[in-house]
Amino acid sequence: MYKVKVFVTLRESVLDPQGTAVKHSLHSMNYNEIADVRIGKYMELMVEKSDRPVQEVVKEVCDRLLANPVIEDYRFEIEEAVAQ
Repeated sequence: MYKVKVFVTLRESVLDPQGTAVKHSLHSMNYNEIADVRIGKYMELMVEKSDRPVQEVVKEVCDRLLANPVIEDYRFEIEEAVAQ
């Protein structure tokens, strides 16, 4: 069993209105040292071992469902999970 952490973010070239709103709110709260905010998504997947490499499975899932490849980038980290 593998624990996979998936991070999805908007591409740098894509405007992030939610991030901009958070940045303005932080500035209004006098956190002026915050230069920029980008909002993303974080997911954890538990993936069972199979005949396919876990990287292949996760990449396919991200490309087909978890991320929009037109406007989003993603990265993932794979950890071997300890059975309980």
